[in-house]
Amino acid sequence: MKIKFYLLALMLLLATGLQAQIILKGTVYESGTGIKLSDVFVRDITNKQITLTDKAGKFELKTESGHLLIFSSPGYTSDTLYVVDLTPVHIELKTQLISLRGVDITASKTPFDPHKEYPDVYTKSKVYPLSPSSWFSKDARDARRLKHYFEREAQENRVDQVFNVVYVGSIVPLKGQELENFMTLYRPSYAFVISNNSESMAAYINDSYKKYMALPPDKRQLQKLPTQ
Repeated sequence: MKIKFYLLALMLLLATGLQAQIILKGTVYESGTGIKLSDVFVRDITNKQITLTDKAGKFELKTESGHLLIFSSPGYTSDTLYVVDLTPVHIELKTQLISLRGVDITASKTPFDPHKEYPDVYTKSKVYPLSPSSWFSKDARDARRLKHYFEREAQENRVDQVFNVVYVGSIVPLKGQELENFMTLYRPSYAFVISNNSESMAAYINDSYKKYMALPPDKRQLQKLPTQ
């Protein structure tokens, strides 16, 4: 009986050890400043495991040697990591010279649907009154953060579809860096986009252009983010 107990305990310890060995930990920083970046989307393209960095820029992800990870965040150039071992990693993302979000308008491309790509996120994010783990477990909390992240991205993509370079550039006589500055300074909210039609959007752009031109030249430039 004791032998069976010791064997069971050994198997549990081995299983726990193996599980711990597939967790990669790391921290994501802004290149050149050392600022720790929160809400960076971390994705293992091999096993489809995903997570977000926390407020301290830290993340944990189930992965293995030989897998490829992608780190992405709006305003930064995405970076990749080929997992060699599970030593904690230090990732630095470079800020993009162009701050406007890119929009893929290829008609044949299937739109990204997180419900289909990551159904576990929506299952684990549900809260059940009689299930404490659905409120307080790390998996449940992480799933809710990912769900909110996907919702924010969907809203920003909707704004991108309406407030894009081609459309705005056809209304205001701005090009290049000036157009980028204008669009960044006067980017409409998601609430505004879904509650207005094309006519009111055009009126908003024209009105914003007048305000933009009334600004002193130095106020028309994009402000650099403060460093820590």
